[in-house]
Amino acid sequence: MIFAELPVAKAAGALLAHSQIVAGKRWAKGRVLDSADIAAATAAGIATLTVARLEPGDIGEDEAAARLAAALAGTGLAALPAAHGRANIAATADGLLQIDAATIAAANAVDEALTIGTLPPLARVTAGEIVATVKVIRYAVPGGVLAAAEAAAEAAAAAEAVTVAAPLALALAPFRSLGAALIATSLGVSSDKSVAKTIAVTRARIAGLGGTVADCPTVAHDAAALAAAIAAAPGGIVLIAGASATVDRGDVIPQAILAAGGRVERLGMPVDPGNLLCLGFVGDRAIIGLPGCARSPKRNGLDFVLERLAAGLAVTSADIAAMGVGGLLPEAERPQPRAVATPPQRCGAIILAAGRSSRMGPAHKLLEDWRSRPIVAHVADAVLAAGLPALVVLGARSADVRASLGNRPLRFVTAADHDEGLSASLRAGLAAMPADWDAALVCLGDMPRIEPELLRALAAAPGGVAVPVWQGRRGNPVRWTRAELPALMALTGDVGGKAVLAGLAPTEVDAPSDAIHDDIDTPAALAALRARD
Repeated sequence: MIFAELPVAKAAGALLAHSQIVAGKRWAKGRVLDSADIAAATAAGIATLTVARLEPGDIGEDEAAARLAAALAGTGLAALPAAHGRANIAATADGLLQIDAATIAAANAVDEALTIGTLPPLARVTAGEIVATVKVIRYAVPGGVLAAAEAAAEAAAAAEAVTVAAPLALALAPFRSLGAALIATSLGVSSDKSVAKTIAVTRARIAGLGGTVADCPTVAHDAAALAAAIAAAPGGIVLIAGASATVDRGDVIPQAILAAGGRVERLGMPVDPGNLLCLGFVGDRAIIGLPGCARSPKRNGLDFVLERLAAGLAVTSADIAAMGVGGLLPEAERPQPRAVATPPQRCGAIILAAGRSSRMGPAHKLLEDWRSRPIVAHVADAVLAAGLPALVVLGARSADVRASLGNRPLRFVTAADHDEGLSASLRAGLAAMPADWDAALVCLGDMPRIEPELLRALAAAPGGVAVPVWQGRRGNPVRWTRAELPALMALTGDVGGKAVLAGLAPTEVDAPSDAIHDDIDTPAALAALRARD
């Protein structure tokens, strides 16, 4: 590819390298300059243009991104259409992301123009979630470079055809229906309220993985009684809520596993909260002694193990030992927290309302009516009811979106480059944050059921980043402090803050409902929303 500043007369057929204002109109970068453009630029008094011109054998950025994404996407994943030199890869089901890190590294090493970014290995993802992105830095790459990257990606696929131990470069291990039995033990002094909470939270945790839990009678905290209960319990795995923490292999739960004819695979794990988990097997059936933090819905070491079992992946002592890297999690409920974190002093809300709503067809999702108000108006009203100052980011159909919000006390900013994707809207909102805001709650404009009480809780949560959680799954909106602004402002393409969130340990706030998972993006989603009434 040739990248150069050329006289306007010689730029026909080339790609405009930088956005340009011509006669009051913005020409986006990547525009293919035709004869009419040359005439318009000349008439506007522009002498030269910086352009890119493809050479023989070059592959355009969108085709290159699409081809490399297709080579990377394995079982359970789909490469999405490319735009602006970017092709995302999405999950087609709920499950765990499997990554051959060596293959990704090899493909990234082929040429600096080809980049592949992924979620962490074994990240828990939902259907439709972006798990990886391919971005072509230049407007085109030589065909040989692309072929080398494709070959690196496809090497894993070839290896998988030989042995199932070799994963694809990227693949999904989908969650299967997980049938579990829950046994509680008693020393005669256990709190019924505590046991009931553990049972309720465990049910929700398993349900979040698409499974079910069968309750079993409470038994004495005794190895023989518990061994008999294990043998009689239904389901594919057995969960044990012990009346006392397990601290030694001679303790009740490990001894009960042995008495039931099983083996203890691991006692203790390098994940906090979750250190005191016990994992054993009776035949192929997993037996898990729950850590005390299992009574909290917040993510802990138990989730690491359950997710792997639900995805059909083996969990060995070595696997658990390897969980230490990334095993320091946000605090669950415990009497002595590691440190006292304070909430930001002043938090506002940024409502992202700049998108084109392309998946909704001819309608615009934010302007669609629900309960006699536009979708976006519900979000704005929830923010105002929470007592938060609000800034709305406009873009596509900005006049209509602004009009739909009437005379509500809102600030507005327009993302001029909103067509470049979600990151552009996010950058515009963050750049316009008032100086007295210490933090911003980034709200999506198409989540009309979001509750004011949740927004207040997120704004007041201690620490830096705060995320809502419902039945073990995180959602939106997310609260960010100024400390995260540089990373957020560096995002490009159609990606949001999730890419930054992956490297942080946010404060998790329990959500009152599943409204945090709303995504009113399509006519079907809108119909489902209306059907709830």
